[in-house]
Amino acid sequence: MTVAGDRLTNFPDSERAAQPDGISWQWQSSAGLPYLTCSLLDRWSHGFFTRDFSPSGPIELTEVLAPGAPVYRLQQVHGNAVLNTTQLPPVVAPGPGGATPTYADADGLVAQRELEALWVCSADCVPVLIADNGTGLVAAVHAGWRGTAAKILPEAIAQLLAAGSQLENLKIAMGPAIAGEVYQVSVEVAAELGATIAPFDAVSATADGILEFLHQLPESPVLTDLEPGKVRLDVRLCNALQLQQLGIDRSQVAIAPFCTYSDSARFFSYRRDRLKKVQWSGIVSACETSLC
Repeated sequence: MTVAGDRLTNFPDSERAAQPDGISWQWQSSAGLPYLTCSLLDRWSHGFFTRDFSPSGPIELTEVLAPGAPVYRLQQVHGNAVLNTTQLPPVVAPGPGGATPTYADADGLVAQRELEALWVCSADCVPVLIADNGTGLVAAVHAGWRGTAAKILPEAIAQLLAAGSQLENLKIAMGPAIAGEVYQVSVEVAAELGATIAPFDAVSATADGILEFLHQLPESPVLTDLEPGKVRLDVRLCNALQLQQLGIDRSQVAIAPFCTYSDSARFFSYRRDRLKKVQWSGIVSACETSLC
């Protein structure tokens, strides 16, 4: 259910992350604890969970979204590998005295069947939930700056297309992450991400040339910084620009207006606290039969 009075009508946390018309974010509640949903994904059970749910993991959180659904997660490694759910077993709870479970190394998951719960975790990186309105299938992606530089989101989209999706049917929601206004990186890091967006014939091969191109964009993912050799970088907007280059319309993409670094009450932030604590984001593939 929606928490009373918490339906969002404006976005004070990050005004740069403007929403397409008709898209809104809502706070939901489970056992009195808040998690975030996006109207773009209303057809699918999903949630961007807050720090309040810690230390609960995907098995427990799936009970909030789709009790009994098989659960899939990864050992995230800040790369661009994307697996589908036929390539790994569902997660099971360890028994008494059981061995510590191991997970496949990757940063993206694509569902292959209905009613599969896919999960990624983050502390400042961008959690991305993708759904296909045609097939009902979904994907979950962990997109940090390294994964974004390696174009993990286009890789996940490519796998959905290979499974029968059409670009125009995709809906993509980027959850709470560190906002560009507070994310200081080196010029070299910003240029590495910018190189995935800038056309080869539009800029020089230098970092300064790539940054000049980025600064000229109508909704630039970089902001200036007072410290020499540094800029502020919005990884969410870099991912959005990569999607735009694939031919995905802006109306198909939503960016959550919440910054993990700035909102310590609701989110863990590694950049802020230097602690290895995370919040989870998950989505469940849609059921296409009346028997589900």
